[in-house]
Amino acid sequence: MIKSNKLKSEQYEQNFADIRPPFEDSTAAKVEANRCLFCYDAPCIKGCPTHIDIPKFIKQIASDNVKGSAHTIFISNIMGAGCSKVCPVEKLCEGNCVYNLLEEEPIQIARLQQYSSMKALDENWKLFDRKSSVGKKVAIVGAGPAGLSCAHVLSREGIDITIFEKENKAGGLMTYGIAAYKVTPEFCENEANYISSLGGIEIKYNQELGKDFTLAQLKKEFDAVFLAFGVGETRQLNIPGEKLEGVVDAISFIYELRNKGFSSVPVGDKVAVIGMGMTAIDAATQSKRLGAKEVTLIYRRTQDEMPCTEYELDIAKLDGCEIIWLAAPVKIKGSGGKVKQLVCSKMKLGEPDASGRRSPVDTGETFTIDVDMVIKATGQAPYEKLIGKFKIENSNGKISINEDCSTNIKGVFAGGDAVNGGKEVVDAVEAGKNGAASILSYLGV
Repeated sequence: MIKSNKLKSEQYEQNFADIRPPFEDSTAAKVEANRCLFCYDAPCIKGCPTHIDIPKFIKQIASDNVKGSAHTIFISNIMGAGCSKVCPVEKLCEGNCVYNLLEEEPIQIARLQQYSSMKALDENWKLFDRKSSVGKKVAIVGAGPAGLSCAHVLSREGIDITIFEKENKAGGLMTYGIAAYKVTPEFCENEANYISSLGGIEIKYNQELGKDFTLAQLKKEFDAVFLAFGVGETRQLNIPGEKLEGVVDAISFIYELRNKGFSSVPVGDKVAVIGMGMTAIDAATQSKRLGAKEVTLIYRRTQDEMPCTEYELDIAKLDGCEIIWLAAPVKIKGSGGKVKQLVCSKMKLGEPDASGRRSPVDTGETFTIDVDMVIKATGQAPYEKLIGKFKIENSNGKISINEDCSTNIKGVFAGGDAVNGGKEVVDAVEAGKNGAASILSYLGV
């Protein structure tokens, strides 16, 4: 039965505690920092989409220059604090650490990054000065990582920024779509406030493109526009029974969890999660931590093709989630309008598809599992109708941009998930930086 408030308040607190806690004191951070080999042409930097000078910021921690360390992080990634909590570092910076080749534990880069960047946020260190206003105005649509990153770079150069955000909080999927044991809504709010505290950045909330304002209005009022509105709703399964009570999409489920609080969100006793990306893992683990008795992840390929990392998969396994590989949902059965069973096809792998992964092929065999809740984590679809409405060139809803991040409309630039269809937070931050650099060039600043 789907119900909320299954656990005691202290259980929720324990279940959703920080999964990657910071170093307890400066001594622990320095000990870890001094393990670093400070490689020349460091592979960890190459593994970071924002190209943070990792050996430099670690050396600054080792020499007790924490403020300098935070500046080194933020000059490349203004959302370095958030990224230290949510990045799949095991396939990025830490995955490229040379210690992996020596069969030793890699440097805990994420925790060291968290140590410096969180101090900067907590103590509100003023690490950047804004240049005097140059009289140019830029509109940014979306206060997610790409939008905030773009805003910070532009504002530092004296550009006046107005961000239009459809939600009532900044942060995008950082705020609304990531597990609470990684980042809390309070943290996301603090990070957004820290970024905007530079000055010259105004965020207008509850303002949705196509509903509260148009692209034509922005072009008329501003010198340039940066589109960073991310992606839209969860892709549908398009199977019978999808409208039954108890079938929800993962983003909405996590959104409710972060918006209403743990005890207010209903969860089933037997939950099936469709998908194997980061969002699927977040939905599955949080279902378990909300009090679900059984949680089963269902994925149409094998472990070798899964989008999530081994680290994320291990979190789900440690939480007691079951996994069924090579299975795809074909029907959801119900009784009295409520979910009762999930019917799946057994799959096998065929030839590689456009993504390079082997395609799942239906074997014709099926199996059925008893469920009272189905969570769809099948990826998010781009805002194809919205983009088409404004005659922006796109590929299946993903905005098409040139090398300089410009769209087919003069003065309109784009970046982040709206362009790439959905990648990591750190990729969005880099896209924001690149967009800002192009806008500065376009404005002649």
